[in-house]
Amino acid sequence: MGKQRVLSGVQPTGNLHLGNYLGAIRNWVEIQQHYDNFFCVVDLHAITVPHRPATLAQDTYAIAALYLACGIDLQYSTIFIQSHVSAHSELAWLLNCVTPLNWLERMIQFKEKALKQGENVSVGLLDYPVLMAADILLYDADLVPVGEDQKQHLELTRDIAARVNDQFAGPEAPVLKIPDPLIRSEGARVMSLTDGTRKMSKSDPLEQSRINLLDSPDDIIKKLKRCKTDPIRGLTFDDRDRPECHNLLTLYRLLSGKDKTTVAAECADMGWGQFKPLLAAVAIAALEPIQAKYRELMDSRDYLNTVLRQGQEKAAVVAGATLTRVKDALGYLPPL
Repeated sequence: MGKQRVLSGVQPTGNLHLGNYLGAIRNWVEIQQHYDNFFCVVDLHAITVPHRPATLAQDTYAIAALYLACGIDLQYSTIFIQSHVSAHSELAWLLNCVTPLNWLERMIQFKEKALKQGENVSVGLLDYPVLMAADILLYDADLVPVGEDQKQHLELTRDIAARVNDQFAGPEAPVLKIPDPLIRSEGARVMSLTDGTRKMSKSDPLEQSRINLLDSPDDIIKKLKRCKTDPIRGLTFDDRDRPECHNLLTLYRLLSGKDKTTVAAECADMGWGQFKPLLAAVAIAALEPIQAKYRELMDSRDYLNTVLRQGQEKAAVVAGATLTRVKDALGYLPPL
């Protein structure tokens, strides 16, 4: 048997932050040699909320460059742009026609984002999970790396695939492969610097709430100096009354590569004035090689274009085969 296939992607909206890196991308890098990986820049998803057309293309390049700068290896992985493979949009439409509306209306992220957007909420935002299902199912993904907040979307993907198989295929020849989640418990949820009970997010209007992968050393120092803490001396993990303390210790542990026991002993008697500069130094050191590689890649646009063109070609072959299989099952007349 060949390697299992993994599919994941990131939107080109805003800078990637430590939550994206520690909760997702670093994990992809660590496991990539064991799988056949397809990593996508999901630019179609990026316009389900108001976006800036003037920066979308540049932001798309930036995410592709950050994939490579963080350690995604083309020997094991394919990097491509979602909108460059038209099968994503076409399969999304086909899946729309078999997905009950009430399945989408109950999605938690839609409810939360729709509440913020009010009357400006788009059909695209409601339909976001179907497009995500198309992304995953096109590549016959065995595993999808997801955080806790994405588990509902993957469950919907599984439900849609099962519905297609039930309605249009026999039990011995399913049309679509049903994927499983790949969840990393360690570092899966990096929390906000301004509120240790909320996940670090690109969509948070407060820049202070996150450390971006491309933040300068001065910015990192300032953000950590101002981040929310408590007046208690001595730092401990797993205290429900000290979520910020747990979050910052977790960041230190993940960025330093030390185990939990070692960090707990090292920081047990520290005050925040001693710990914050220590965390800042570790964060700066961890991000410096990523930032250097990113700058090199962004200055090598021809190389990036070659990577993305080759990724598009490989992705289109795999996605096209799945799309043809689905259209055949639904009864479409093949191209003449």
